[in-house]
Amino acid sequence: MRHRRLAALTAGAALALALPAAPASAHTALRSSNPAARSTVEAPKEIVLTYTQAISLPKVILTGEAGVQYGAGAAEATDNKVTLPVKPGLPNGRYTVGWRVVSLDGHPVSGSFTFTVKGAAAASPTASGSSAPAPSPASTSTAVAGKKESSSGSGGWLWIGLGAVLVAAVAGGVAWARRSPRG
Repeated sequence: MRHRRLAALTAGAALALALPAAPASAHTALRSSNPAARSTVEAPKEIVLTYTQAISLPKVILTGEAGVQYGAGAAEATDNKVTLPVKPGLPNGRYTVGWRVVSLDGHPVSGSFTFTVKGAAAASPTASGSSAPAPSPASTSTAVAGKKESSSGSGGWLWIGLGAVLVAAVAGGVAWARRSPRG
């Protein structure tokens, strides 16, 4: 009888210790952008993406209708903001911003959105940028401010690992209780 109580107590203690220790999967999400998704604007000088938490390793690509890239350098991250300078003379048309960042928890998150430029001075798209194609919007999950993007990650493996630790703790408690001298 004593062994059963001890095993139940050990199992309860292991459960109480394991559950609060499980971290939440808190991936970042795109909170807002300038220009905003699906907006019509004059030619911007930069693209600014704001996320729900600090990020690292930003990658942002601004692509025009003909597949021409219009970024004027690498994207830079400061806390939860990413800025991509834009080549001057952005012509009228529809643009796609594709992005990928890494959350605080180490999880990569990506997405894309479009905006339209109107009122810009006429310019030749081939004269203002490289012709290397950007990743297709189909290869990234669509992200609009306030919506969570789909992504794969290690959250499931975390719970499996915690479950294995819990089972091992309970088994260890039962084994220890059975080896204890009766007294």
